[in-house]
Amino acid sequence: MSADHLTGRSAVPSSTQGLAATGSPVTGDGDTRERGPVGGRAGKRASVLLLGLIVPTLILLAWHLSTASGFFRPSQLPSPVSVFAAAVDLIERGQLATHVLISTQRVLLGFLIGSLLGVVAGALLGLSRIADILLTPTVSALRAVPSLAWVPLLVLWIGINEDSKVTLITIGAFFPVFTTLYLGLRHVDRNLVEAARAFGLNGVRLLTTVQLPAVVPALFSGLRLALAQSWLFLVAAELIASSMGLGFLLIDSQQNGRVDRIILAIILLAVIGKTTDALLGIAERWAVRRWA
Repeated sequence: MSADHLTGRSAVPSSTQGLAATGSPVTGDGDTRERGPVGGRAGKRASVLLLGLIVPTLILLAWHLSTASGFFRPSQLPSPVSVFAAAVDLIERGQLATHVLISTQRVLLGFLIGSLLGVVAGALLGLSRIADILLTPTVSALRAVPSLAWVPLLVLWIGINEDSKVTLITIGAFFPVFTTLYLGLRHVDRNLVEAARAFGLNGVRLLTTVQLPAVVPALFSGLRLALAQSWLFLVAAELIASSMGLGFLLIDSQQNGRVDRIILAIILLAVIGKTTDALLGIAERWAVRRWA
């Protein structure tokens, strides 16, 4: 039995290959299906994008009207124009790009390290019964520890340098990936695994051929949760004697009463977080088509 049979994929018949040569797309199960024109798909994506912008536009309009009418004082909620002016001021000072780049670097580095460790630990505990019994209670207990509780310990152990900030983000990224992969592997069809072993697939080959393809959707769900968690842990990480970054901008603006910069930092965190999640979503769709 080949890897294609074990993962539920079948070879494309020669007659179907002939149809593919004539221009009719062939799916993995041998069926031919007509695909819509490229322009139609692009138009659909544009429509979805425009619909997704409706609510942000309404929020922006309500924000403008509430500040212009005097419903909120500038010290409570500055106008969109004031927030834009604060962004321009930081850009002219050369500070805004630095804040964004440093925070993004910290998040991506912590996310990559935490995700890799989460995959390793999730695979180990999901595939090994002994490791599951020994380590799962401890890992589950550590997962319940609030993010800010790690800050004093990291300061004492690592100091107030960049490593402590990245380590805290790594902790935040680790648990979502570990949890989703661990649970996904524990629920892989046992009959499929036993059939693969009967045909000589074991160890790494069994993992990469049968088990990981079965949990690709769950793995990417964990990765997207880990990315969101990384941005959440960023603010806590930048509490550790930071002098740059969006978390620092939030704290510094609070101390100086700059509500416009606080709103700006929140908007930037939302926009950058959504952008990185969208990029990961593209990778997820590709991986699902490729392996799942």
